[in-house]
Order: sequence, then structure tokens, then C-alpha cells
Amino acid sequence: MQHKEKEIVKSELLVITGLSGAGKSLVIQSLEDIGYFCVDNLPPILLPKFVELMEQGNPSLQKVAIAIDLRGKELFKSLVQEMDQIKSRGDVIVDLMFLEATTEKLVSRYKETRRAHPLNDNGQRPLMESIEEERYLLTEIRSLANYIIDTSNIKPKELKSRVNDYFNNDNFETFSINVTSFGFKHGMQIDADLVFDVRFLPNPYYVESLRPLTGEDEAVYKYVMKWKETTIFYEKLMDLLKFMIPGYKKEGKTQLVIALGCTGGQHRSVALAKRIGESLRESFDYNVYVHHRDAHIESGEQNGKN
Repeated sequence: MQHKEKEIVKSELLVITGLSGAGKSLVIQSLEDIGYFCVDNLPPILLPKFVELMEQGNPSLQKVAIAIDLRGKELFKSLVQEMDQIKSRGDVIVDLMFLEATTEKLVSRYKETRRAHPLNDNGQRPLMESIEEERYLLTEIRSLANYIIDTSNIKPKELKSRVNDYFNNDNFETFSINVTSFGFKHGMQIDADLVFDVRFLPNPYYVESLRPLTGEDEAVYKYVMKWKETTIFYEKLMDLLKFMIPGYKKEGKTQLVIALGCTGGQHRSVALAKRIGESLRESFDYNVYVHHRDAHIESGEQNGKN
């Protein structure tokens, strides 16, 4: 009788970093809820020692998340080097999540919590200056991230849901696609890998009965989809995505964010994101998620006026 060799399951290490105030603590809590062993603010220089413990096969260290930020200041500079060394050994799967938000949103959060920024120099530096310096210092590490999440317009409940989508064992897939809709008037989707502007399509906003609805409502969806311009755009975009997506995965990317923007992020971009998300699920065996960043903002404003 032939015996199968026991499959070796590698441990997984998720390093979480990003701008202070962007939501690292909430992400850590969310990962703990789905079974990760979590450590907050570990000095990067200790990463190799921690990985050695993971390599010993301790079941409780099979899936580990470690949050690292600039509170370590000088120690933070070694993070890229330490991660490269761990990856080169190949014994542990290493991913990097970067959290960010707009400066205006971070200032608002700091004022609400009354916390001091890590680069505040005991109150000698303006908050906005500290945030912008931190953004600059983190440029290199951001470019290496597998997962980038802009939390500017994400509520805590939605951020927890997104973390669960990405990392829950039942949903885990080595490559995930996020299709998002947004409104240009509320700012660009800064965590997007691909951005497509659909403001050239006929706008349901100018149909009074459709104005308070969103692209998730059937009437708006049908209106957006009935135009020849929409059909041509959809078909050309799907051809492009089917060509590009396997290439991203081949190059080692684990997450792709596709953002579609219209004026307010309520009608056209929502409808197209919904349709493209459905088509990508049919075309690929990857996890595909659809999020609408600004639809609730615009529809709430319209309902408030009626």
C-alpha cells in the first residue's frame, strides 16, 4: 500500500503597517476574531526571532498578524530589510498590508481622540506636518504592500467586514479582486490599482425619478446599461481585464483594486461596478468583492432633500 506524503502547510505572517490613525488597531482586532495570533507594535528587528518560533510548527502560530508603525522610529527603517530576509528563506508566507487615509480625515480622527502623533515631537510640530512627513517616510514600504486599504470613507463595521472577506479561512484565496465605485467629487480612490472614469455615460441624475436611487436599484441599473456606449465600454473593459488579471497574479500580486468613478459615485459607477464584479466572478476562480464607497453619501443627500 502506497502512503501519501504528509502535505507541509506553511505558516502565514501578515505584517500590518501604514499611517498612524488609519485603523491598524481595528484590523488587529478583526484578525483576532477570525483566529489570528496578533501582536501590536513589534519592533521590526524582532521579526526574524518571531518567525523562528513560527517555523517550529506551533499550531497557535500558524496564522500570525503583526502591526508595526513609526512609534519605533529608527527601528522602523529596518522593516524592509527584515521582511526581505524572511521571504528569501521561503519557510513562511509573508504578506504586507498598508493602511492609509487622507490627511483631512487623519486630522479629524486625531482631534476626536486627542492622541499625539508619533512624529509630533512633544507638541512642537503641527499635526498636518507630522502626517505628511509620515506619509513620505512610508513611501517605500507602501510600494511593497500586497494589500492597500484606504480607510478615509470606510466605517469600522465595513473595515472589519473587508478584513474578514480577505483573510477568513473559509474565504481564503491567494488572489482577490476588489471592484469599487466612487465619486470624483468626493476625491480619488487612492488605494486603486486601476481607475476608470465613466462620466462620459448618460447620467441618471437628470431623470427625476432616478435621482434619489443608486446603481444597485434595478431601475437605475437598467437605465445605465441600455445605452450603446455602456455596452461598448463594458465589453472593451472586460477584454482588457481578462488579459491583465492573470498577469498581475503571475507577477506575485495578491490583491487587485479596480475603481470606477462617476461624478457623485451614486449611479453610473455603482451600476458598472456591480456588473463587472458579477462578470469577473464568472470568469475567474478568485475571490471577487464589490464595494460602493460613496453611494450612501449621495443617496442620503438626495433623500434628505425630498
